[in-house]
Amino acid sequence: MGRLFWKFFISFWLAQVVTVGLVSVTQWATKSAEADHPLQFDPASRPPPPPPEAGRDHPPPPPGPRPARALLPLLPIMVGALISLLFAALLAAYFARPIRVLRSGFAAVAQGQLERRIGPALGGRHDELGDLGQHFDHMANRLQLLIGAQQRLMHDVSHEMRSPLARLQAAIELLQQQPARGPELVERLQRDIGRMDALVGELLTLARLDSGMTEQRQELVDLAEVVADIVEDAQLEASARNCRLRVSISQPLIVRGNHELLHRAVENVLRNALRHSPAAAPIDIQGSCSAGRLQLSVADSGPGVAEADLARIFEPFFRSAPTNGGSGYGLGLAITRSVISSHGGSVVAQNRPAGGLLIRIDLPQAD
Repeated sequence: MGRLFWKFFISFWLAQVVTVGLVSVTQWATKSAEADHPLQFDPASRPPPPPPEAGRDHPPPPPGPRPARALLPLLPIMVGALISLLFAALLAAYFARPIRVLRSGFAAVAQGQLERRIGPALGGRHDELGDLGQHFDHMANRLQLLIGAQQRLMHDVSHEMRSPLARLQAAIELLQQQPARGPELVERLQRDIGRMDALVGELLTLARLDSGMTEQRQELVDLAEVVADIVEDAQLEASARNCRLRVSISQPLIVRGNHELLHRAVENVLRNALRHSPAAAPIDIQGSCSAGRLQLSVADSGPGVAEADLARIFEPFFRSAPTNGGSGYGLGLAITRSVISSHGGSVVAQNRPAGGLLIRIDLPQAD
C-alpha cells in the first residue's frame, strides 16, 4: 500500500473514532444530566380530562409533551454529522490543491510552456502526489531538452546543407557560362554531392537509432575481433600520418547485439582519435572484462577537450575547439552513443593527465 492510501485510511479512521467518541460523550453527559435533574411537570398545567361518556371506560390520558426529551436522540446524530462534514471538507481541500496544481502544469506544457515546474509548489508533500509532481518536472525537463535538441539539430542540418548546396549552384552556373571547364566543375559537383550523401546517410542512421527503428539483431559479437578488423582497415590512414595503433586486448570481449552497429560505433571512436592525434603519436586501444561488464577504451595524444565540453562531444554537430580541421560533421560520436545506449551500455570521455582524450565504452557481457 502506498502513502496516499494510508493518508486516506488514517484520516477516515480518525474521523470515525472522533465521531464515535464525541457521540458517546454526548450520550453519557445527557444520561448523567437526566439522573441528576429529572424533568418535573406541574399537574396543574395539564388540561382537564374530558368527561367520561356514559357506559364507556377510558384509559387515563398520556402525559403531556416533553420537548427537551424529544430532541435528545437527535443531538448525537447532529454532532457526528458536523464532525464528518468538517473532516470531509479538510480532506477534500488537502487533495484538491495538488490536483489543481498538476492540472495547471499539464495545461501549461500543452501550450508549449516547457519551462513550467510544479515541484516547488508540492515540495512539502511526501506521498504519491508529491512523487507525481517530481515525475512531472522530470518529464517537462526531458521534453525541453529533447525539443531543444531537435531545434538545434534542424538548425545545424540546414547550416551544413546550405554550404554544399551553394557550391553546387555556383558550379552549375559556371558550367553553363564556361562549358570548357566541364571536367573540373563536374569533379567538384561529384565531390559535394558525395559529401551531402554521406551527411544524409549519417542523419538517417542517427534518426533511426534514436527512434528505435534499427534492426535489433541479437547475435554474439566479439569486440576483440571487431577492433582487429577496424585497426586493419585504419592502418593505411595511420601509416600516412606515422601514427601507431597499439592494441592491448588479451581475451575475447563477447557482447550480444548488432555486429554492424557495434562495428560502426567503435570505428567512429577510432576515426575520431586518428583525426585529432598529431603526427607520429600513438593511439592506445585497450579492452578488459570484469564483473559481467566489458570495457573498451581508445586514448589519443591530441589536444583534448575542454572540461565543459566532455559530455557535449556526443551531441550531433558539436565540435569542440581546438580541432585539426577534419572533414566530419560531428555525427560520429553521436551515433556511437546511440548505438552503445541501445545495447544497454554507456560511453564517456575524459581528458588524460598526460594530454589527449580517452573515450571509454562500457557494455554488458553476454551470458
